[in-house]
Amino acid sequence: MKKIKASAAEAITMGLAPEGGLYVPLEFPRVSLDEFLGLDYEDLAVLILSQFLPEFDNLKISVKNAYADAMPVRLKTFPNKFAFLELFNGKSAAFKDVALQLLPHLLTTSLHKIGENRKAVVLTATSGDTGSAAMSGFSNVPQTEVIVFYPDEGISQMQRLQMTTQTAKNVHAVAVKGNFDDAQKAVKLIFQDQEFEKI
Repeated sequence: MKKIKASAAEAITMGLAPEGGLYVPLEFPRVSLDEFLGLDYEDLAVLILSQFLPEFDNLKISVKNAYADAMPVRLKTFPNKFAFLELFNGKSAAFKDVALQLLPHLLTTSLHKIGENRKAVVLTATSGDTGSAAMSGFSNVPQTEVIVFYPDEGISQMQRLQMTTQTAKNVHAVAVKGNFDDAQKAVKLIFQDQEFEKI
């Protein structure tokens, strides 16, 4: 298999590698656990991301903006020193908010870094959580458009309402007759259409 190299900004804007695979780091940085101690979530996110995205000089701003409205991660500690890490406090109440509140900020930064002026279109299929998290995360983010395919009969009423009542002009929910596999198949067919990709 041919090795394809890309900068972090290129990988983020492309999503998938040309042959359909995922981009992975050339090497994984070593960090000391001591570096993590005493950091709040935002500072911890900046520290970890800076190891993988060294050319991103505004990570602190991106992270702060991503979690300004809703911090998806919360640690609940009980008197017996037992603790739960809650991942449902984000904009859509899904654990996917952890990534999907930050991704729009990394994507728009990446677009500027590679000199791309066109709008980035995020196309996905969902069985519920991914769609509502993506739509709420990308809501009103400049230079982005999100289209979510979801199965008409395969999601909860709450997830349907989260997607279909979005007021932002750059996010769209499309019901597909059938199940999640049918929605995912529709997205894959679009990805395979080389003429459509040029638009």
